[in-house]
Amino acid sequence: MRIAIYGAGSLGTILGAYISKAGVSIDLINRNKAHIEALNTQGAQVVGTVQFTQPVVAYTPEEMRGQYDILFLMTKQQHNTEVVTMLKDFLAPDGVLVTFQNGLPEVQIASILGEQRVLGCTVAWGATMQSAGVCELTSEPDALSFSLGAISANRSKHFAKVKELLELMGTVDIEDNFLGTRWSKLLINASFSGMSAVLGCTFGEAAKPRASRRIVQALIKECIDVCQAGGIRIEPVQGKDIVALLNYKNSIKKAFSYFIIPIAIRKHAKLKASMLQDIEKGKLTEVDAINGAVSDYGRKVSCPTPMNDRVVDIIHRIERGELYPSFDNLRYFK
Repeated sequence: MRIAIYGAGSLGTILGAYISKAGVSIDLINRNKAHIEALNTQGAQVVGTVQFTQPVVAYTPEEMRGQYDILFLMTKQQHNTEVVTMLKDFLAPDGVLVTFQNGLPEVQIASILGEQRVLGCTVAWGATMQSAGVCELTSEPDALSFSLGAISANRSKHFAKVKELLELMGTVDIEDNFLGTRWSKLLINASFSGMSAVLGCTFGEAAKPRASRRIVQALIKECIDVCQAGGIRIEPVQGKDIVALLNYKNSIKKAFSYFIIPIAIRKHAKLKASMLQDIEKGKLTEVDAINGAVSDYGRKVSCPTPMNDRVVDIIHRIERGELYPSFDNLRYFK
């Protein structure tokens, strides 16, 4: 069986290192030639909450050959149509593509490959690329988990193998309500990743001050409200019912929600949003697929999302060079 991670940046490199460490052959593919060279010559260097170096096999997309039975997709969504269409030729006839992307990407990918060839996975841990070949795991080791699901009623024949591979790194929850699982991850990304990118800080730093925590709380509330308006049941995250913990309809529950936010994110407090990492590299972000997805669905179900709308606007202004990630941006939420 041939397996590859396409878009092996920080998350993909660390996952690939864990899988390779277990003795399983897997190819790491990335457009960054310096990163690929470092991986092939020095191995994948994992630092942060765990530390180890693992020899891996890495390629640029131009060096890909043959077909794969399992492709883990970890690229940004901006070019999904182009990327997935290209990858179709590298996927075996009965192969499966597993998307780890943020937002709600499965439907678009299935329109290219077919529903039975698409699985979705959300990760409850974070990572940052420090330099070529060196990636920092920013979540605690006991918080390494995945949620795996399918949009097709008939799961791929490789479903069990995908689960087995992911279990080489952490726990895997099988989700029958995968749309609800997607929304639980989208809730976290829209609130903490959105504010991390707006403010230029980690998740923990966004959750600590009074002013920014209030906005994180409002972003969470909007995600919950649009899902309730659309009849979507948000799934628990790592066994925690985030709706029961963070939703509110009165002042007492609102105060509790506000109090618990830093506690709820403490295992991922050091995580820096991939959107912020993109901004720092001069790249466009996935904000339209994250906070923008909340806003789009809110319009569909007639549920206002002013805070998510504002995050989208601020991040686009940062991308255009009109603003910079800073706590000064809090003034735009007033």
